[in-house]
Amino acid sequence: MRVAVLGAGTIGGAIAKALKKAGYDVVATRRRVEKAKELLELGIEVIPDNRKAAESAEVIFIAVKPSKVGEVLGEIADLIEGKLVISVVAGVSLKELKRFAKAKFVRAMPNIAVLVGESFTAYTTELEGEDVELVEKLLKTFGDCVHVEEEHMDAITGLSGSGPAYVTVFLEAMVYGGLRVGLPRDLAKRASLQTLLGTAKLLMETERHPAEVREWVITPGGTTIDGVFELEEGKIRTAIMKAVDAATKKSGILSKKV
Repeated sequence: MRVAVLGAGTIGGAIAKALKKAGYDVVATRRRVEKAKELLELGIEVIPDNRKAAESAEVIFIAVKPSKVGEVLGEIADLIEGKLVISVVAGVSLKELKRFAKAKFVRAMPNIAVLVGESFTAYTTELEGEDVELVEKLLKTFGDCVHVEEEHMDAITGLSGSGPAYVTVFLEAMVYGGLRVGLPRDLAKRASLQTLLGTAKLLMETERHPAEVREWVITPGGTTIDGVFELEEGKIRTAIMKAVDAATKKSGILSKKV
């Protein structure tokens, strides 16, 4: 199956790589082909022509900026009629997508962990049967995927779409904390990363609430309670919740600019 990725920037390039590694024939578009060196090295065809890419493919991913969606879909509308088109553009609803072309549209939101096959990808569509089976087959090359109602897509964008940025801020703070108490930089980074990875795996495999796992670590008069006290005083939970809320609201605003 030939898949076109229109807009091989950061997330589009990650999608193209994941699909290529999964064995799909991939063509990607980028205005300046020379900036897609990593894709070219993987054997991915990279061209500047959206129409040529869309015409040659059975499935099309749209990975451009929200402000460019109308322009791109208008450019290829006659070539994608009846084809499966998966948009990973933040904030653009199925209703808006359908204004530009008569295609089989899916709205999806992966995150940058596509690069290592560990993305959480939510998608919404009105398609059924074999079309949905194909959508899930494609999205599972990115990592975990789940079908949701469209009303949740902006929140998914604010939580997991933007989530890697929040996590890296937290991780950087942990590394700096390690440096502050005298750990070598490499050791502080390795300890922080493995701690995050191990905690996430523990929560997923035990299906415990995060608060339960936290209580396993906290002991009366021990070291952890002093650390947790500082986190609470710094309002870390409030800050993270505000970040998710702000990104969710921005996703809703983007749809109004299409």
